[in-house]
Amino acid sequence: MNEYGQTLEVSEEQNRFLVRVYAWMFVALLITGIVAAVFAANGLIEGFIGATGMFGLIGIMVLQFVMVISLSGWAKKMSATTAMIVFFLYAALNGITFSLFFLIYTPGSILNVFFITAGLFAFMSAYGYYTQKDLTTFGNMLIMALLGIIVAGIVNMFLKNSMMDYIITVIGILVFIGLIAYDTQKIKNMNIIGNDGTEEDTKEAIIGALTLYLDFINLFIRLLRLMGKRR
Repeated sequence: MNEYGQTLEVSEEQNRFLVRVYAWMFVALLITGIVAAVFAANGLIEGFIGATGMFGLIGIMVLQFVMVISLSGWAKKMSATTAMIVFFLYAALNGITFSLFFLIYTPGSILNVFFITAGLFAFMSAYGYYTQKDLTTFGNMLIMALLGIIVAGIVNMFLKNSMMDYIITVIGILVFIGLIAYDTQKIKNMNIIGNDGTEEDTKEAIIGALTLYLDFINLFIRLLRLMGKRR
């Protein structure tokens, strides 16, 4: 096979891999949305909070954190089925916490912000996939900025400064917009050529889907805080 043929084969395999990544991510978002809508529409989130208090929500958040760490660090040591189950359980737990947004914001504004998030995600992910520019340095800067806004957010929990909260939200939006492009390029390049269709390939796709899923929901949360219409 000549060099052009090899390049074309690699490109096609990368395309198939990214399709699987986006498919896993879409299913996870769908699960999150359905669970959030069901819990909000049927008053289940109010009942859950009434029965457990804030300790119930804190417990869910701790469990979510453990699941993300487990998938990020040990997914390759799990079976593909186990990794899939953990990913989808995480998405469902996110749906429970996301149902709180329906108590704070109008359904119309939540839907509008979702479509804005989806549009931004599609544009930046396409850029990350097609650009020939290496985004590694840019991505490292964004990760440092993300750590900075996390620390600033923790500090502002005590200061309760509305202007600082606004600045953190805006910077967070910019950071996650950039991370979508960086992570897409990183996921595209992490695909092991010749691994197509194997269990390892499935686990790599789930890890990639988790990364982009986190970028999407974090961008959505910050856009909702900035643009969402409160009840």
